[in-house]
Amino acid sequence: MTIEASDLAKLYPLDSLRPETREQLAGEAAVNEYLKGEELFRAGDVDGDTFYVLEGIVESVYPDGRSKQFNASSLQGRYAIGDSQPRRFTARVVSPSARVLRLDRRYTEKVIAWDQLSRSENFRHFDPSPEGNRWVFRLLQSRAFHKLPTGNIERMFSSFEEISVRAGEVVIKEGDSGDYFYVIKEGAASVSKFLDGAETVVAYLVRGDCFGEDALLSNSPRNATVKMMQDGRLMRLARKAFEDVLKPPVVEWLSPGQASILARKGAVVVDVRLPAEHAQRSIKGSLNIPLSILREEASEKFDRRQQFVVYCNTGERSAAAAFILTRLGYTDVYALQGGLAGMLKQQEKTAAG
Repeated sequence: MTIEASDLAKLYPLDSLRPETREQLAGEAAVNEYLKGEELFRAGDVDGDTFYVLEGIVESVYPDGRSKQFNASSLQGRYAIGDSQPRRFTARVVSPSARVLRLDRRYTEKVIAWDQLSRSENFRHFDPSPEGNRWVFRLLQSRAFHKLPTGNIERMFSSFEEISVRAGEVVIKEGDSGDYFYVIKEGAASVSKFLDGAETVVAYLVRGDCFGEDALLSNSPRNATVKMMQDGRLMRLARKAFEDVLKPPVVEWLSPGQASILARKGAVVVDVRLPAEHAQRSIKGSLNIPLSILREEASEKFDRRQQFVVYCNTGERSAAAAFILTRLGYTDVYALQGGLAGMLKQQEKTAAG
């Protein structure tokens, strides 16, 4: 089953995204029907999905017997169902049936991070024209960047070089050594190989398609020739930039226990999620500064001599935030390992002890 982008606008934090971003997520989403008693996931599970209840009621049952309901018709139903990993509770349908939205968590976090980062005044690669950013969404889905750490999205886009190309121009040639990774921003190209002694077209590339990664990933010669069929524009990453983007970002991570100690000693705790997420559940005393405005707000509000702990739901966006603050000259910045759920659990232990 499919879902309309307008339906995603009813959910937090998806309501804060640009319409084109919601359109992209809607195209990748899955909607499933569940019957009473069926489980979405169990306590302790580790999975890659984010769930929202669109119709019906889902009950969350914790190992200690506590329970809570997510009713699609209530305000609580607009939030994702317990997105922490591993799962802290078992989610089970208690209404006669339920319609549930499923999103790939890693891709959703990347798209949210892109949407936020691209709002910055200093961001160079956002295109406000219709379909102007389709290449970005295709890129974030590509095989080459499937495991791209969200914290490196900022680094990737700051490293991209845009070049103009002409119809008939050979961009890469079979047998040559690999030097760049490419994304088609505008235009179309053909892919050809020598087969049985003759050059044969084996594929066509359009806006958003990537090429050139195989030689860089395997350190081998180019295995095909790519020739432009139309005038266009390409985004490219040099070999070193490509390799750096795929590496985990240089971020100092803290466990929830370590973060709690720093917070008690006066470290500034910054929630880089969107306001609706912060309003639902947050670390007591934290400042809510969404990723989209972090660069500007940090320059005005923060003292570079302070210590900072940044967090989000899962650790994905906080890695990007830590990278940004470090580039701005803040030298004592830490990201919360595991995100919000781990910290709240640590606070519960501290309060109980």
